[in-house]
Amino acid sequence: MPATTPKRVIIFDDDEDILSICTYILEEKDWEVHTFTNCNDILEKVTGIEPDVVLMDNWIPDIGGMQATQLLKANSLLKNIPVIYFSANNDIHTLAANAGADAYLAKPFDIDELEKVINKVMAKIA
Repeated sequence: MPATTPKRVIIFDDDEDILSICTYILEEKDWEVHTFTNCNDILEKVTGIEPDVVLMDNWIPDIGGMQATQLLKANSLLKNIPVIYFSANNDIHTLAANAGADAYLAKPFDIDELEKVINKVMAKIA
């Protein structure tokens, strides 16, 4: 049976604990995980990795999650990559909509919520 290519995810968050937890959870599900603590050169980072999905924190240096998501969605080569916006803000749904994200996940979240939202956006593009 041929080996399947692992699904790739990029997580942009400046909280090392969140990155560690998400990496552990997703690698257990056979994802290839790439993490960054800032959004500098975001177009180059995403183009170089070609992820299946992006997890984007709202409060991330330097340009912030909203502008970073807007840059991705404005790029013709990257706009179809689902972006899941995540934040502890109580208006996360508004922030995600304004950023142009495909879905959102409120912090703190549990493992099941993380898996559900990723599976939901992946099902839309399958």
